[in-house]
Amino acid sequence: MKRINYFASFLFVAIILSSCGGLDKMKEEASNLKYNVTPKILEVHGGMVKYTINGDIPAEWFNKSAICEFTPIYKYDGGEVVGEPKTYQGEKVEANNKVIAFETGGAIELPGEFKYEEAMRKGELQVKVVASVKDKSLELGSLKVADGIITTPLLVQVDPQSITFPDNFQRINAESKNADIHYVIQRSDVRKTELTAQDVVELEKFVKESLETANKKFKGIEISSYASPDGPEALNDKLSAERKKSADQYLAKVVGKTKMSKEDATAIYQMKSTAEDWDGFKKLVEASTIQDKDIILRVLSMYSDPIVREKEIKNISATYKVLADEILPQLRRSEIVINVEKTGFSDEQILDFAINKPDTLNVEELLYAGKLAQTNEEKAKIYTAAAVKYPGCFRAWNNLGYVNIMLNNVAEAKANFEKANEIKSGDPIITNNLGVIALLNGDKENAQKFFLEATDAGKAVNYNLGILKIMDGDYEAAVNYFQDSKSFNTALAMLLAGKNDSAMKTIDAVEEDCAMNYYLKAVIAARIGNEGVVLESLKTAIAKDKDLIKMAKTDLEFRSYFENELFKAIIE
Repeated sequence: MKRINYFASFLFVAIILSSCGGLDKMKEEASNLKYNVTPKILEVHGGMVKYTINGDIPAEWFNKSAICEFTPIYKYDGGEVVGEPKTYQGEKVEANNKVIAFETGGAIELPGEFKYEEAMRKGELQVKVVASVKDKSLELGSLKVADGIITTPLLVQVDPQSITFPDNFQRINAESKNADIHYVIQRSDVRKTELTAQDVVELEKFVKESLETANKKFKGIEISSYASPDGPEALNDKLSAERKKSADQYLAKVVGKTKMSKEDATAIYQMKSTAEDWDGFKKLVEASTIQDKDIILRVLSMYSDPIVREKEIKNISATYKVLADEILPQLRRSEIVINVEKTGFSDEQILDFAINKPDTLNVEELLYAGKLAQTNEEKAKIYTAAAVKYPGCFRAWNNLGYVNIMLNNVAEAKANFEKANEIKSGDPIITNNLGVIALLNGDKENAQKFFLEATDAGKAVNYNLGILKIMDGDYEAAVNYFQDSKSFNTALAMLLAGKNDSAMKTIDAVEEDCAMNYYLKAVIAARIGNEGVVLESLKTAIAKDKDLIKMAKTDLEFRSYFENELFKAIIE
């Protein structure tokens, strides 16, 4: 007969019973576990929600033979996000988990993060605990440790700034025409053959058109007469003066000087004569290929006395013949320059032509008209006309893209900016605008790449980078990028960076009277603890946009006011 070991059987059953009893006791006392969450209210930053749960395990709770798995879970309407579980063990368990002593208790830490989605705004963070002893396990329950998520960073306004190119329009434009009248040696009369020279004929035509055009006005007539530096200086002085007089007499008939008042003629005409044109002589010699050119130039540099100069040059007998035939005749002349100012169309005319007869205008006038237009629809029409008429003008394509951004035609704007970039690749303004398109399409990586390549384009680029920094959760950097801008986003960045007072001053300085500015002011006031401003600002914001009621009802920035009767009256 086989002997039964009653003691061993009893011991086995006792162990099982004590194990089960231990788990039941842990479940009964699970409410004694204390949790602290950092941050106390979950927050979204850079699109992620990060947290750390620190738990305090009381003495005499953690069964020496137990293993406990702690799992953070964020539950919201429509789903849940299960965090990474952490496992701890009692003193008698042979495993590699952190040990929690039965007599003293201990601490646990559950770090976690998850990607934020809009539906998660309202929810709760829980800690689920499952304990086991050998092959027996028991769920000890789930305890709520935090309510909802603060989503203030998501208020960022994704309104990147595109940039236009300026026009080069000038209403008053200068025009000029010049001609030379040449003279025979030691003569000052204007020969008829000179009046048939091409430059003189074009000069007379220019004067005639200017006289007959109402929007053209003479602004200056210059006559400069010269003698060549050969012969006696006194004779040359007389010759240059007489040549000035003959040129004036000729031009007076062409311009109609006799019809001018004496004051007008005096103001317009400028006349001078140069006895011996050594400067002109030097330039012609330098540009020539004549023999002994360097010797002649050396003489000019060595001697300043015109008599000595002439004597030394004449000593170069072979070369002097070339000078007399080719260089000196060009110096016996009167130079005539006619300066005219042309006044362009008025603003009213330019705008009318741009809309109704764009072919009437040149590219600068069309670009200027785009600036004059009062509506974005008109601007788009004008810039389209400019791009059609001048398809190689990158400014027209870029500015059309800018207006399409204003009209929320993002796809059209993208095509416009890409066309501009084909014409002038790498321009900082166009590069910035390509970044604007990328950001509006949710492509933050390429948006940042474009903006960093476009820093020379101006302050708009910094503003755009500031938006990205808010979206990335780098609020100090955002504040730095926004330092030249007083906007909603500037105030938001300051608030998120903990600069509450600066945020309030900034939002008060923003001129735009819109609902979101008042809503943000209410949020700032809530963080400062100014109840009056919270209620007043929120009331104004909701009066301007009723849709903000839903946001305010669940916005944990206002959690201290959820039971406030005045607050409840505003959001009902």
